[in-house]
Amino acid sequence: MADAFATITQKRMTGGFRIDDIDGKNIHIDPGPGALVRTYQFGLNPLNLNGVLVSHCHTDHYTDAEILIEAMTKGMTRKKGFIIGSRSVIMGYEKWGPCISNYHLSKPQVNVLEAGESKKTGKLNITATRTKHGDPKAVGFKFQLHDFTLSYTSDTGYFKDLHREHKDTDVLLASVIRPGNDRLNGHMCADDFGKLVNEVSPKLAIMTHLGMKLIMNNPEQEAARIQENTGIKIIAARDGLKLNLDDFKTKQQTLDEY
Repeated sequence: MADAFATITQKRMTGGFRIDDIDGKNIHIDPGPGALVRTYQFGLNPLNLNGVLVSHCHTDHYTDAEILIEAMTKGMTRKKGFIIGSRSVIMGYEKWGPCISNYHLSKPQVNVLEAGESKKTGKLNITATRTKHGDPKAVGFKFQLHDFTLSYTSDTGYFKDLHREHKDTDVLLASVIRPGNDRLNGHMCADDFGKLVNEVSPKLAIMTHLGMKLIMNNPEQEAARIQENTGIKIIAARDGLKLNLDDFKTKQQTLDEY
């Protein structure tokens, strides 16, 4: 897990994030504790989901996945929507997972992605990206639609070729656990994130899934420091953050973070 105390204390919400109206689909990514409640809190509807994605088998990324699948499938009464997960999430791998029951996998279309593999749904292409994390089957996700790309690192340590997994990205979301160069194995600190932003050169980069040390050490100040160093717009995600991505895609779409 990234930071158990951030999850346990709920100093920041841990419901993951949602992308709405991307190729006409609403997708919830890494629905950790509180995802269902926060969906309603911020005026969204879990019943209109088309997909649920889970990057790896740690509780702060998957605990609300089953209830969102129930919402997506109208209380498990319809074959509807899709679930995309790592091998550990869907099938289990060694001591990790599985973390979604066979019952909940019986209604949506189920897709297991290893790093480098892709799934196309309509015109949207979703690729699993490589990570370096405690769950050895953990992946990130890269969403490509026409000339727009949004990429999510999920939990990963920095490694030499990480930027290659997220190249040509317009909007980069990265899990950043600690400030400065305070590293934790299997995760990125702010300095690692700054290096990745320089290498990927997106139009916008967002620090998300913040750990307790970063939460308590002014993440906005860290974002400003990285922005000054890279010349790229940086946002430190906050509870209820909503972004309109019109600047990067011709058709309106939003990203909601909670």
